[in-house]
Amino acid sequence: MAGTSRGSTRSRASKSSTENPQIRNPNRILRKDKTRNNSLIRIFSVNLKFLIGFGIIAFAIALLFIYTLINPMEKPQKPRVITPLSAPKLMDLPMFQGEHRESLYWGTYRPQVYFGVRARTPQSLVAGLMWLGVKNERYFMRHVCQDSDELKQYGWTSHNGRDYGHQVLSEQTMTLTTSFLKSKDHGSGYGGDWAVRIGVQSNASVPDEEMLKTAHLFFYVADEGGKSLTLGSRVLDIHGDSILASGSRSDIGDWQLHLFSEDVSGVHYSGFKTPHIHNLSDLVQANLAVQARQFGHLQLSDSSDDSPSILVFQISARIPFKADIVFLSGTSTRDSRVEERASRLTGTSLTTLFSEKQKEFDNKFKKSFILSDELGLEPVTVGKAALGNMLGGIGYFFGQSKISLPSISTPNAGDNSVLYWPAELYTAVPSRPFFPRGFLWDEGFHQLLIWRWDVYISLDIIGHWLDLMNIDGWIPRELILGAEALSKVPEEFVLQHPTNGNPPTLFLALRDLISKLKKEKFAATEARDISVFLDRAFVRLEAWFKWFNTTQAGKEIGSYYWHGRDTATIRELNPKTLSSGLDDYPRASHPSEDERHVDLRCWMHLAADSMHSIAELLKMDKDIKKEYSSTAKLLSDFELLNKMHLDTANGAYCDYGNHTEKVQLTWKIVETGSNYPRREFIREVLEKPVLQLVPHLGYVSLFPFILRLIPPDSQILESQLDLISNKSILWTDFGLRSLSKTSSMYMKRNTEHDPPYWRGPIWIPLNYLIVSSLHHYSQEPGPYRERAKTVYNELRSNLIRNIVGNYKRTGYLWEQYDPKKGKGKGARLFTGWTATVLLIMAEAYHEV
Repeated sequence: MAGTSRGSTRSRASKSSTENPQIRNPNRILRKDKTRNNSLIRIFSVNLKFLIGFGIIAFAIALLFIYTLINPMEKPQKPRVITPLSAPKLMDLPMFQGEHRESLYWGTYRPQVYFGVRARTPQSLVAGLMWLGVKNERYFMRHVCQDSDELKQYGWTSHNGRDYGHQVLSEQTMTLTTSFLKSKDHGSGYGGDWAVRIGVQSNASVPDEEMLKTAHLFFYVADEGGKSLTLGSRVLDIHGDSILASGSRSDIGDWQLHLFSEDVSGVHYSGFKTPHIHNLSDLVQANLAVQARQFGHLQLSDSSDDSPSILVFQISARIPFKADIVFLSGTSTRDSRVEERASRLTGTSLTTLFSEKQKEFDNKFKKSFILSDELGLEPVTVGKAALGNMLGGIGYFFGQSKISLPSISTPNAGDNSVLYWPAELYTAVPSRPFFPRGFLWDEGFHQLLIWRWDVYISLDIIGHWLDLMNIDGWIPRELILGAEALSKVPEEFVLQHPTNGNPPTLFLALRDLISKLKKEKFAATEARDISVFLDRAFVRLEAWFKWFNTTQAGKEIGSYYWHGRDTATIRELNPKTLSSGLDDYPRASHPSEDERHVDLRCWMHLAADSMHSIAELLKMDKDIKKEYSSTAKLLSDFELLNKMHLDTANGAYCDYGNHTEKVQLTWKIVETGSNYPRREFIREVLEKPVLQLVPHLGYVSLFPFILRLIPPDSQILESQLDLISNKSILWTDFGLRSLSKTSSMYMKRNTEHDPPYWRGPIWIPLNYLIVSSLHHYSQEPGPYRERAKTVYNELRSNLIRNIVGNYKRTGYLWEQYDPKKGKGKGARLFTGWTATVLLIMAEAYHEV
């Protein structure tokens, strides 16, 4: 229309100047007409251009608006690896809310320190204990659990996982005890109150020296969120019951920290304003050092930073002495009954409560783990310590894991990691001094013990792990959450790789629960809650299974291999398989996609069979049941298993891959680009590898036996029993060694700095699985039943005798045991899966 109007105007103007021959003064009229007509055209032209431009812009805006409505602007997508699985969280189930959550709010959830308390919430109020130990006439600060402190013994002798625990910490010169108790009384705030009694006694052989007659304890309270704490008004003038500190929080309301002791005559303090508490030991030692230099006193400065977020109280007294420290929540409510509640948690009243709780623990232990009288008293003591340390080592962590990104996702050089979403983890830990954090494959073994003690704590822990699953179905194999946890981890182990898995051992515990449900071994409420849990968990377990079934699948149908082995290493004798959990256990010498790992194949059968059992239990769609039933059937196909993995010469199951035995580590001079060449231990391959069964006999060779895939009447079962009982291969008087003495890798270092780990030492979790299967076959009709029973009794006896004997000599359960003399090795206070010795004592074995 606009074009037509403009064209018409132009035509009319042209006609008026040429079609009027009668006009006498054409120039003058033309000038007037031109002026008038040009002016009109110019104005109209300007308006028209404006209107057209405005129209175009408006039209474009309208189009953009419509497009936005139809296709909302997409935010830049974050990497899949840090995208949570879109499924309802297990922690949102009603069973984990309300009373359950509040009852487990406070706890000894700081396993990395000798004694620590926190709440199950990010930015918690935390508390803990430090003290000065004496060695060679010098003082040393004790706070974080570490072997270099050389404590004679420490650990929980009893702990119920909820509201009570008793711990013994033996120095060279004195012994401390920490007894912890929680109370939910009328008037208290969320989570209730708690108390700890600290006792100090001199050891019998201590020299009569003045510095050994006084103990110096340092009890602290800190707010992880940085909130200011208030110092008690009479801290320096202690009399009976005194308020050390107070404050206020949104979760628990106003709170107070009390000290009650008839033995302590004075307290000193220091306040710090700092965002971190993992370096608190250094701050306290620096404060003491300044005081010692300036005034010659071994005491805190009685001063504080402005608005301190940490308050440390020095409690010094002549040995022996005891002190009760009480935390009260909700102290400002109208009916808070502060004095009454404090009185109940101190003195003789607290002593009575401790006695009652210890009796409850002993009775429940006897009921949960039925130990034969033939074992005697010492195994019972060790069994209680194993359970107590397992439950007392449960921790709560919050933070973000550091995750490796695929190279295609990181165009910027060096930018190869990203942070997982902020997450919480409630979990048991393998070892308080060495591994005070969550390990995925360890946790399955932990839960074999914990569910038998408290099924709700077990489900809570399993639920936390499953809630960490990403959109692909992957769970990090090691969780390092928060500054305290990170401070204990070497940098090279921080990064987690989303291509790498870990054995799905949580299915061991879940399979037990399913079996007990079918046999109606749970109370009605427990049975209902377990079923609800499994129903909610199924989508996550399915995603986890599918992640393994796709990312770890091998070239052949029914084959699998652990991803993550280093194909380019020149410094490892045999590239480690960390994802398998068996670290340096020898696999094919040259990692490749042709590998087939028999242990992973067996784990996948356990997972598929467990998924089928859950689907049946929950009466799910027949197509779901059929899918997992078919997979389980394929992986239990005995003929196919033997075709892929059986070494018929000795009846052992082996990995398959590109392998040569002629590999060695040799010292070589390596040019470094500087003026000083370096001497290094370098891998040397003396023969071209070929595809073959990997001829190393050990724990991996027994996995079909462990997961009971061998028919009880098969002659291969006899061969497996021969392998187990042969002293030249796996058998020792202390348990089964991890790798055969006949292996070329037996007790060989993997690098210059890596001593043998799974290449001979005795590991209790795998011995537990083997003992469990021996017990199974000893109950199954068949020609090898009596042989299995004999081997079972001998192996069980050897394991119990050696572990109990080591505990009696050293005061610890150990990470592993020496195959020659049975001596504890590796990390001590390894009360993670080594605690499965209690299940061996009680003959409480997993179901398959």
